[in-house]
Amino acid sequence: MDGKYLQVEKILLNKTYVGDDYPAYIIGEISGNHGGDLSTALHLIEQAKNMGVNAVKLQTYTADTITINSDKEDFKIPDSSPWKESKTLHSLYAEAYTPWEWHKKLFEKARQLEIDIFSSPFDETAVDFLEELEAPFYKIASPEIVDLNLLKKVASTGKPVILSTGLAVLEDIKLAINTLNEHGCEDIVLLKCSTSYPAKFEEVNLLTMEDYKKKFDVVIGISDHTEGAAVPIAAVALGAKVIEKHFVNKGDTTVDSFFSLEVESFKNMIEDIRKVEKSLGDINYDLTESVKENVWAKRSLYVSKNVKKGEILKGNIKSVRPGYGLHPMYFDEVSSYFATKDLEIGDRVTWDVITRDINK
Repeated sequence: MDGKYLQVEKILLNKTYVGDDYPAYIIGEISGNHGGDLSTALHLIEQAKNMGVNAVKLQTYTADTITINSDKEDFKIPDSSPWKESKTLHSLYAEAYTPWEWHKKLFEKARQLEIDIFSSPFDETAVDFLEELEAPFYKIASPEIVDLNLLKKVASTGKPVILSTGLAVLEDIKLAINTLNEHGCEDIVLLKCSTSYPAKFEEVNLLTMEDYKKKFDVVIGISDHTEGAAVPIAAVALGAKVIEKHFVNKGDTTVDSFFSLEVESFKNMIEDIRKVEKSLGDINYDLTESVKENVWAKRSLYVSKNVKKGEILKGNIKSVRPGYGLHPMYFDEVSSYFATKDLEIGDRVTWDVITRDINK
């Protein structure tokens, strides 16, 4: 099926269309920023509503469904990792996970506030659990893009899938999309991602996102781990239709807070994204109505010295602001014309006050 991907111009994420003709769909990622406290998680959803997101995202796993409780070398967190103090993968995920017994309350809270809520399942049991909660669509996290059984399970629900690529090479992406398509999933959003925390700007390679659209005929977006809001805003300017970024309450210190946007900054990012979308507009060379109001700032031809009726214009006109006279392109031509009436400094040079032949 390589090279014969299903063409998708738009998809429906719950009740919101996402695609070229629609605003970017903004996802606030909670991940471990609840800090192990349910009330914080609920408050983050309230904050998400106030920020103006389309959706909040959870992560559905336990330490035992995502890894093995082992302190062998393979399961130790490298010293280069920002999470090295957790020592092992199991201990990190035991701290960062969102308890499954919270999910129903979190889903209810989001639905009460009328924002979408969904999750990244990290194994097949998580998919079954999220189906019971009627999750409207799914996210496949970057490390799970190679878990074909998980992809098949998610695809079998028939729901849209947001697929992140942070740890994937091109062949991984092809295999993942083919697997999803072949097992019932036609609606895919492909997110450019750099799985490092925080991600380095020089490693983001946003232009790859545009290539996704050409290669795979999917809706494109970005899962961003850089500091600040510059990358998501730039991504929208390049055509991103889904933006995912972690957010955290101001002042909170959690497992993911060091690369997350605080609530106020996230809100500002969304406002800037909406401004960018407005500014992209259409391909249009006409002057807008508001620009026409500034025609005074454009150059045109004006009388620069008093001119008597019948006198030649040469040496008596200039190209100056404002723009109510003849276009400067006529300067050389009309310099040999004559005034049909007395003209004063500051009069507009227009066709009705000049003539080529003074005898006519």
